[in-house]
Amino acid sequence: MRAFKQQHPQATVVTYVNSTAATKAETDICCTSANALRVVRSLPADEIIFAPDRNLGRYVASHCPEKTFHFWPGFCPTHDNLRADAVLKAKAEHPGAPFVAHPECLPEILELADHICSTSGMYDYVRTHPSKKFIIGTEMGILYRMRKENPDKEFILANPDVLICPNMKLITLEDLLEALQTLEPVVSVPEEIRIPAKLSLDRMLAVPRD
Repeated sequence: MRAFKQQHPQATVVTYVNSTAATKAETDICCTSANALRVVRSLPADEIIFAPDRNLGRYVASHCPEKTFHFWPGFCPTHDNLRADAVLKAKAEHPGAPFVAHPECLPEILELADHICSTSGMYDYVRTHPSKKFIIGTEMGILYRMRKENPDKEFILANPDVLICPNMKLITLEDLLEALQTLEPVVSVPEEIRIPAKLSLDRMLAVPRD
């Protein structure tokens, strides 16, 4: 990140919140997938370094043509694995079902989407949309809450073979229970990282909501 910043010294650095504390310490302001566009629009800078998800960055850039973007060459492997042929197959098998895609998907996937939004946005969209069937383009874990909150609606993963995050599945209920019971492990962040990293988060939280 330091080297990338040296290549674009005039740019403001926007980093997705799912990043290390050390990366946040090199960041001007953090964002989530839900507020990324709002965060970028709030900045006076004309030049943006967007990290680490290039797909989310491209989506934001498509709505901010007045700004110049430099994308870190990273991506979410789960969303990046979804391909257009799988989406087209799902749409053919479920005609009329809206396809809802996460902005971390590839640009060609977003072009096929009926609606693009973050995880929290998806919960709101499927709850309020009149359709009884939806094709979902994000990690499979979202389906549990969707089905619980909307028992009268059907949710189909765009591709169940790839939309599963191995890193998220490393976290188990047993691990959470043990952490709560023992308050371990303790994570310590050095002050020289913690202070600037917290500043990037505080700046994000200070951005006014729509």
